[in-house]
Amino acid sequence: MVKRIKEIILILFGSLIFALGINYFAIPNELAEGGVTGVTMITYYLFQWSPSITNFIINGLLVLVGYKFLHRRVIVYTVLSIVATSVFLHLTEEAGAPLDDTLLGAIFAGLFVGIGLGLVFRGGGTSGGSAVIARMTNEYFDWNISRTMLAIDLVVVGSAYFVIGGEKTMYTVIALYIGTKVLDYIIEGLNPRKAVTIISTRSNEVAEQVNNKMERGVTVFTAHGSYTKEAKQVLYIVINKQELLELKRIIHKVDDQAFVVVHDVRDVFGLGFTLPKAG
Repeated sequence: MVKRIKEIILILFGSLIFALGINYFAIPNELAEGGVTGVTMITYYLFQWSPSITNFIINGLLVLVGYKFLHRRVIVYTVLSIVATSVFLHLTEEAGAPLDDTLLGAIFAGLFVGIGLGLVFRGGGTSGGSAVIARMTNEYFDWNISRTMLAIDLVVVGSAYFVIGGEKTMYTVIALYIGTKVLDYIIEGLNPRKAVTIISTRSNEVAEQVNNKMERGVTVFTAHGSYTKEAKQVLYIVINKQELLELKRIIHKVDDQAFVVVHDVRDVFGLGFTLPKAG
């Protein structure tokens, strides 16, 4: 029960932030948006139709399609998000004002929209529109949610070119890119780290140095070369970005012939990172 309350709060709060991004930054600066929201903004620019009403109608139709493909909980949460977003769009309608710097408006529009959508997704729902399609492709094809939404959004934004013009469209693309990056971090994690794979003939010494000087744990895998069949130990270490330089120094000092691969890690949790180390 507590978990569901938290999910509902995330969806409501995300819907509010999303609506603020549209009404405070996107529309006042005559920017567009992707998906259904982009369509509602185009109709607003052309016919002065309320984005809150068109958002509710179009997304409602798409949810009827998505009902066959999504889990019941996702559908319920998506309906909640659509209703909440439409209400917040109505309450904040015409509340924003154009900025002197359109680029600044694009940046903040992207930030607010990305954070809002990310919170909605973290709560288990979608904002409707392209998000419903993205959620379906993620469920059944494991496609990346944010990238699928970006592809759909770019099609809509391309259409907006004929309404808002080339310059505003380019600013919109900037907003979309920022929103996608923020959405990625919200969904996949806000705790980026570096994972380092090390293959060395002196792996024990490297591991010992890491344990003693960096106070980091090291995972050891036993492997062998495909050509030589020679048995080797592979070290796997997860560290903060700031620790990467120190680790490189240790490796070069112990074995400057070591083979090292550095990976970006989106999120890390557990002992030594989000949990305290055992005393």
